[in-house]
Amino acid sequence: MEVPITQFRQKIFTFVEQALEGKEVWVTHKGRRVRIAPEHAPSKLSRITPMDIIVPGVDFEDDSWKDEMMREWERNWDRQLRSASNSPSSRKAPPPKRGQSRSTRRLT
Repeated sequence: MEVPITQFRQKIFTFVEQALEGKEVWVTHKGRRVRIAPEHAPSKLSRITPMDIIVPGVDFEDDSWKDEMMREWERNWDRQLRSASNSPSSRKAPPPKRGQSRSTRRLT
């Protein structure tokens, strides 16, 4: 944010608070710019608010969900493997090896 020196004087405490929160504050005076920044700027990660990703009330000691998830994955894999083995492209004969389709020269 860039503000003229007059506006900075009127709201100096507001702009200093914003600079302390990590926002950039630039003051313009006679065509020159001055940046207001705290001595030790807070990291951007410190301002992140955490999200609740895990549903409240979940029992972390209960591993039964892992077994169920693995069974579901295995069912999906089996289904995909069966469909891949039944596809027409998988039933094609392998290509001939090099030299089988060509006639060999006789050296005399």
